[in-house]
Amino acid sequence: MSIDVSEPGTGLSPATAPFPAGTTRPSPSEMRRVMGQFASGVTVVTGTDDGEPVGFACQSFASVSLEPPLVLFCAGVGGTTWPRIRRGGRFSVNVLAEEQEDLCARFGSRTGRRFEGLDWTPSRWGTPSLPGVLARVHCEIDAVHRAGDHDVVIGAVDELEWVGQADPMVFFRGAFRPSAPTAAAR
Repeated sequence: MSIDVSEPGTGLSPATAPFPAGTTRPSPSEMRRVMGQFASGVTVVTGTDDGEPVGFACQSFASVSLEPPLVLFCAGVGGTTWPRIRRGGRFSVNVLAEEQEDLCARFGSRTGRRFEGLDWTPSRWGTPSLPGVLARVHCEIDAVHRAGDHDVVIGAVDELEWVGQADPMVFFRGAFRPSAPTAAAR
């Protein structure tokens, strides 16, 4: 199924449609500041590349469809891990618990060996399952759509695991946080 997102009669998408005179689109810093007001969960997307485990921290994750079961995540096109996961064709989304600051830092860093010394296990799909997470979503890549400086990755869900009962880690105001923000954190 295809949806036409162009403005009627113009053939242009809303992002390329004529813009009112005297106005400009938001800058990257404005986008970051304002969109940071939306709290989201924190995940680690994992996969394998030539048998080697790879993964990265990701807060842009959502359910897309119940029938068929689909999810999405967004990955920066300049990253080095996402192309490796893409080559493998499968991924797992590991939903972090509030006490997993160590995993968040490990997979959110651009340096270091993310799996070195980590007690992980391969899922039956061959993708890394991380310890102590709240849930795991195992998928195969269904579609990839370029959207600005990110790829929107659609995954067909093969298996779901509910493995933890703790509170989730969240991303809010530009930082990974171990618990939901309170009024005092404003």
